[in-house]
Amino acid sequence: MFTATLKCLAEEKMLPAVALGFKRAGGQLKKGRVTDLKELCNNYDILANCSGLEARVLAGDNGVHPVRGQILRVHAPWLKHFIRESDGHTYIYPGRDSVTVGGTRQEGDWRLVPDVGESEAILERCCRLEPSLREAMCLGELVGLRPGRASPRLERELLETPEGRSVPVVHNYGHGGWGVSFSWGTALEALKLVRESLIERPPPSRL
Repeated sequence: MFTATLKCLAEEKMLPAVALGFKRAGGQLKKGRVTDLKELCNNYDILANCSGLEARVLAGDNGVHPVRGQILRVHAPWLKHFIRESDGHTYIYPGRDSVTVGGTRQEGDWRLVPDVGESEAILERCCRLEPSLREAMCLGELVGLRPGRASPRLERELLETPEGRSVPVVHNYGHGGWGVSFSWGTALEALKLVRESLIERPPPSRL
């Protein structure tokens, strides 16, 4: 079996597309390391915190925890239909270039290296659903850490800086394994909170 660690779907395809739309709308991307949201408060009038697992540090939220997921990508172009077992983590999802078979859901597990035993167990479960997968060629393995939480955090708070400023922060993280599904709806709700904050606390004139 060929083993390779691949980037997750969001990093590989979705996030670049969203970033491109953001830049086309006039947004700017800056790279840097932030260890505390208050570091940004003197330079910005409002913050949106979508930091996923890093909210443990940035927002001091110990309720955020990793939910480890491992999947396989295989070459099986004859499969055209989605198949999902009732256990919630055994599934076969045909895509454009490969078929995704999965998976695992391991609370509190920080491992990023594929586990051979888990890959074999995933493939065996999926082969029971679709025996033709035994003829498929494995293209690689993927491991990712989902930002788990008892429930997603989607709310607004005010950060008080040592200089006496109050800066609104809109939090939007903790979606677990449903980030791609929930992202559009929660993003719209977060945008609503941002707009409300700007109306209630308009930024001071820069002139």
